[in-house]
Amino acid sequence: MVHDNVGSRLDLSFEDMGEQQLKNIAQPVRVYSLGAPSGTSVRPTAVERIKPSIAVLPFTNMSGDPGQQYISDGITEDIITELARFHGLSVVARHASFHFANKGKSHSEVARELGVAYVVEGSLRKLGDRIRITAQLVDAITGTHVWADRYDRDAQDIFAVQDLVVAAIVTMLEGRMYAAEAAKARAKPTTSWSAYDCLLQGRNLCDHQRDAEAVPLLERAIAVDPHFALAHAWLAIALTISNIIVLDDDQMAKAESASKQALELDANDATSHWARALYYLWTGDHDRSRFHFDRALTLNPADIQIKGDYANWQRASGRPADALATIDAAIGLGPFVPDWFAAVRGLTLFDLARYADAVEALESVPVQRSSGLLYLAAARAQLGDLTGASEVIAKVKLVKPDLSLRNVIQVLHYARPEAQQHLIDALRKAGLPEQYVRPLRAS
Repeated sequence: MVHDNVGSRLDLSFEDMGEQQLKNIAQPVRVYSLGAPSGTSVRPTAVERIKPSIAVLPFTNMSGDPGQQYISDGITEDIITELARFHGLSVVARHASFHFANKGKSHSEVARELGVAYVVEGSLRKLGDRIRITAQLVDAITGTHVWADRYDRDAQDIFAVQDLVVAAIVTMLEGRMYAAEAAKARAKPTTSWSAYDCLLQGRNLCDHQRDAEAVPLLERAIAVDPHFALAHAWLAIALTISNIIVLDDDQMAKAESASKQALELDANDATSHWARALYYLWTGDHDRSRFHFDRALTLNPADIQIKGDYANWQRASGRPADALATIDAAIGLGPFVPDWFAAVRGLTLFDLARYADAVEALESVPVQRSSGLLYLAAARAQLGDLTGASEVIAKVKLVKPDLSLRNVIQVLHYARPEAQQHLIDALRKAGLPEQYVRPLRAS
């Protein structure tokens, strides 16, 4: 009754959202959503109206060695992640910012295309054990250079430099925040430059869908610093993604252990929850996967990769229409999204029996994974293109010669029964054998 009376006086409505788990509260609590009635609008608060928007452009690699580009990219990505932790800032996601690398566009052009008021740019030069970072904050509307600085440090001090850059930007854009908050936003991931360098290399390989190659680098980062939560998280992601089709029990056990360790080390890190969500997704525990996806998106709502994998969760849990809406909304943000989003869209369209659209989406993926190729073969078979389906199956068998319906079924246990049967029937039509028969040796 109290809620109803307050709502009527203020012309607002309450929606009971049920019991939910909130940060720093041990027991679930009942949550209500406050909103305006249909046909009305609520004016934004002063904070909402002045919330600064910012894009961090990829820092230029000034080391003279193209092989060190991953360092500049990784540090840029970490600065984006740190800024995104401040809810008083609207930070453009990494994939949108990186679209403008080496494009030579002016600050005003970048700001107009990304819809931001401020741009951060800089450069990085690493020589031996020394590192120099320059950074500047530009008011893209007026062209004014709000702040600029240069930092010469030992490579081991890279996190202190990142803190200084983040603190300076926050101080300039959000006067209500104290610069000290940047230093305690989260515990620094490692004190070892060697471990951090391995993480950057591994993460760069994952970004280019070379997850299996990333595993040794991420394991090396953990060997150097066993308390490096982010390295454990990315190791779990790399192990999980590289084992989606060729499901190896030992490898998935390592992924489970790594994702668990990441959360034990940093329970408030979005990547750690994302890693755990992926592990649960591909091992079929949809409820636990949903919990960790929700936590990851709450901690870092700007991370577009987490949104893409959340669409995968919706698809696997029997909600392909919702998955398509999620992935289309992400793709609709512009031509800056990861290439593998097209694969998620293709798999979802297959689940919806939109086979021609599925073929179009899956054929547009630049880097073809075995999972996407299997769905492409299945979609072609459903359209009656058995020759085309057989050709795709042959490509998959180049990677996994013993592929058969039996081991596809083994790795499909994450999906709902009707979705499993849908794919298996189509792959049988495409000519994939029921089980692998080892060829006889020539006498």
